[in-house]
Amino acid sequence: MFANCPPPPLPAEKESIIADLAVHHVEGPMLRCGFTAERIIHDYGLDLYLTTYSADGEAESDWVLFQVKATDHLSRSAGGATVSFRVERADLNRWLRETYPVILVVYDVRADVGYWLYVQAHFAPGRARVGASRTVTVAIPAANVLDEAAVRRFAAAKAAIQRQTKGVRHG
Repeated sequence: MFANCPPPPLPAEKESIIADLAVHHVEGPMLRCGFTAERIIHDYGLDLYLTTYSADGEAESDWVLFQVKATDHLSRSAGGATVSFRVERADLNRWLRETYPVILVVYDVRADVGYWLYVQAHFAPGRARVGASRTVTVAIPAANVLDEAAVRRFAAAKAAIQRQTKGVRHG
């Protein structure tokens, strides 16, 4: 039945394959919402940006940014309420400097599920801390499953920021 399939990937190829599967998983809900996803070719801590469209089908300004991570060994809290993932502090600091939403998605290869975290909201003053170590472990609520409702929520967060800034550009 699968005679034409290539042999199983080598370990290095496996990482590339699960990374591609993760990005593919994130793009699906975006497209089903009528939005578009653009892959960032030179990955310096961000993988995709989401372009939203008005009810008239016109592209809206600004974007939502995504960092997509994949794992086949997802770490869960004892009660299963959160999933944990370690990120580089340097990446996290960059995400926190972005004006528009940065969404971290951790894709569980085995379950074919993506879990999301709105980075700036999670690390808002008085909430979670970044710390001084080289890496930061983030706890993502297991209820934050990436789907169309989540993508619409990200679009609404972008729109809220646009209303706050009223289109002012500083330069």
